[in-house]
Amino acid sequence: MPSATNQPYVSEGMPPLDLGKKNTSFFEFWPTWAMYLPVTIQWLFLSLRYRSITLPLVANPNLPLSGMVGVPKSELLAQAGETINRYILPWFTHKITNQALARQALQIETLMNKQQLDYPIVCKPDIGCRGSGVKLIQNRPQLEKTLAHYPLDASCMIQKLADYEPEAGLFYIREPNSTNGQIISLALKYTPYVMGDGLSTLEELVSNDPRAGELIHLYESRHQHNWKKVISAGEAYKLVFSASHCRGAIFKNASHHITNDLSQKIDHLMKDIPNFHYGRLDIKFKNIETFELGKHLQIVEINTASSESLHIWDANTSFFEAIRSLMFQYRTLFKFGAQNRKLGYKTPTIKELVQRWKIEKQLTLKYPETD
Repeated sequence: MPSATNQPYVSEGMPPLDLGKKNTSFFEFWPTWAMYLPVTIQWLFLSLRYRSITLPLVANPNLPLSGMVGVPKSELLAQAGETINRYILPWFTHKITNQALARQALQIETLMNKQQLDYPIVCKPDIGCRGSGVKLIQNRPQLEKTLAHYPLDASCMIQKLADYEPEAGLFYIREPNSTNGQIISLALKYTPYVMGDGLSTLEELVSNDPRAGELIHLYESRHQHNWKKVISAGEAYKLVFSASHCRGAIFKNASHHITNDLSQKIDHLMKDIPNFHYGRLDIKFKNIETFELGKHLQIVEINTASSESLHIWDANTSFFEAIRSLMFQYRTLFKFGAQNRKLGYKTPTIKELVQRWKIEKQLTLKYPETD
């Protein structure tokens, strides 16, 4: 819906987006180390208190390192039971071999046919974070081009494209000794658009947009093929496919949309993953009304120990609130880790953490640019 400057176009089913006076917060695109410095200090303090520096890595004890880093997305999804699987978008993985790319693409298409999937599909790294390497694949040539970026023996995940565009990031926790869990954060993930006027090029539209104009570096390389093109009047041009904050998506605190129906639904689903206690769900939904009822949900991904409560990236969230939220999350990881340690779970070594971190870092450097 085209509208005033402070209420840009949003996809059908999403509430109106009012950017207000602040297009970005001053810390929104700080380097990760700067945001996590207070968390690191707290981690060291809590390590002394609990006598273990790796205690958070058993908060989700059925997952290596609680999924903190270097753990395949498929490893968690494979643990999902029949109930929650009905809500997870169909997926499978493909391990890169030394066979010709055309042959590997054909193998993927064979598996797609078995799962009744058709183009377009989503291809993303099995090991990765922050939306790295996510591609919307329209045809076989695009698939082959994407596979070419993956090193030998790396795995990619092929997933059905969601039926809906509206998306939310919902953070869920459940204490190991508790029957019920809760939603502690909810943010709506707005895909950024610019509206064509039939006169301006994409470059001009982005430059003149209150928020996108501050983030040109995130969009220019992705849209080189259309950067100098005039966008037709009334055309809503999507700037990113993957609704990741670091790729330019807009996050808004949506805690007022947490209802009893939604909370009960999510709690019911998450209990169908054994020993899952901490993480964020990225969920597609039909519209905000059915979302509040816990209906018409499609789970894209379940992020684990390193995931964030996305409301901290709302431009209206203060720096101190963002830091408080992050520190609460990591205190919770230590708390859950301590409870699981009492149940007999062993904490991993720092060596394993470093090894998996190195693997993920090396892979991330090779992935294709995120759509």
